Amino acid sequence: MNTARGEARPVLVTGGAGFIGTNLSARLVADGERVLVFDNLSRAGVTENLDWLRARSGDRLEFIHGDLRDAEAVEDAVERAGEVFHLAAQVAVTSSLDDPGADFEVNLRGTLNLLEAIRRSAHRPPLVFTSTNKVYGALDDVALEQHGRRYRPVDEGLRARGIGEDRPLDFHSPYGCSKGGADQYVLDYARSYGLDTLVLRMSCIYGPHQFGNEDQGWVAHFLLRALAGQPVTLYGDGMQVRDILHVDDLVEAFMACRRCMPRLRGRAFNMGGGPGNAVSLLEVLERIGSLTGGMPEVGHASWRTGDQRYYVSDANRFAAETGWAPRIGAADGIGQLYRWMREFRVPSGSAVSAAPVTEGSDVA
Repeated sequence: MNTARGEARPVLVTGGAGFIGTNLSARLVADGERVLVFDNLSRAGVTENLDWLRARSGDRLEFIHGDLRDAEAVEDAVERAGEVFHLAAQVAVTSSLDDPGADFEVNLRGTLNLLEAIRRSAHRPPLVFTSTNKVYGALDDVALEQHGRRYRPVDEGLRARGIGEDRPLDFHSPYGCSKGGADQYVLDYARSYGLDTLVLRMSCIYGPHQFGNEDQGWVAHFLLRALAGQPVTLYGDGMQVRDILHVDDLVEAFMACRRCMPRLRGRAFNMGGGPGNAVSLLEVLERIGSLTGGMPEVGHASWRTGDQRYYVSDANRFAAETGWAPRIGAADGIGQLYRWMREFRVPSGSAVSAAPVTEGSDVA
């Protein structure tokens, strides 16, 4: 993507003060890049992230207090950018059910504003968009069986590989529709207008600078609740499975997108930890219990709209194209996040919240 450093245009990161955006922006600055962080600061904790970024970045980082729904602000940012990582979104399924109009305006209209700004610009910067596994729906047709404390597919091939990009799209919930629609717009703007765009359909991302709640960032949410001595609510039986991916591995995938954009443009790739990092919610709680010295109190509530009992990414297509592979295993990564929270988050007592909020980066 940007090949000339020095006075090259800065990298625009929408949602750049969110969890993933903070980690990506820090990596870019460390590599000598200039970064434009575009964020509306509506998510709890992102102001702290921005302060942390500013303290370590100096004049290589510039903050734009902007909103995707403001087409003029988006256009101004794009005019200055050499490339774009589009991470900003409304990220909670429950919030989308409560206010589908706002969900649409942020996720779909906001993405269209960004694409249109790129299409109209003279230099047309390349775009990487973070989509979600929710574009595949609830996966109700995947036959599952119970195996210990988790579900797994009856089909051994699916169990070994995970869900691939050939899976039919099946948007479920307003959130699934808005993110799925944005996903398809990003791909079509490569086809219809020749833009350099690609999509990563992400599974569960976790790591430092995450302020998790019940709807998004559940690994961090579980840890925060446990460290604060507060109960954890599981929606469903807790045997649902996700492949978790440490944010450092995701940032490496972003770097691979930059290197390989001409070959990857116009395509969507599943992105997650894969079968080797597949865990159930109950298994994560057990790991947390081993770190904190005791299992947190657990309550149960009904399954939520669009919940997938099993989702594990088949990221082999992306790996084959780029050479990327996750390097941080689930157990080690959860331990790293635990130690970071002990040092930086728990003493303030301000990060433990069960209320869903909007903005930031999609880690569905």
